Amino acid sequence: MEYQDRMLACIDCGAEFVFTAGEQQFYASKSFKNEPKRCKECKSQRNQAQHRTRVETTATCAACGKETTVPFKPTQGRPVFCRDCFSKKG
Repeated sequence: MEYQDRMLACIDCGAEFVFTAGEQQFYASKSFKNEPKRCKECKSQRNQAQHRTRVETTATCAACGKETTVPFKPTQGRPVFCRDCFSKKG
């Protein structure tokens, strides 16, 4: 199948962007069913926004008992360590 560059409209900003023949061929090779919906700029901004949302949870260190924050939600039954105790465990 021969692919040709196509113009698509970004759902976020409304700007037109090119869905290149090469990108279409890549999408077909990966069996992707949907075309891209966002221009490169909006896609980049969206990815950055998602990476910025970090979970900060307050927990008590299993070794020293000091209150600390961790960048994840602790699971029950697993010990959580403060930075100092974690680096000592090394």
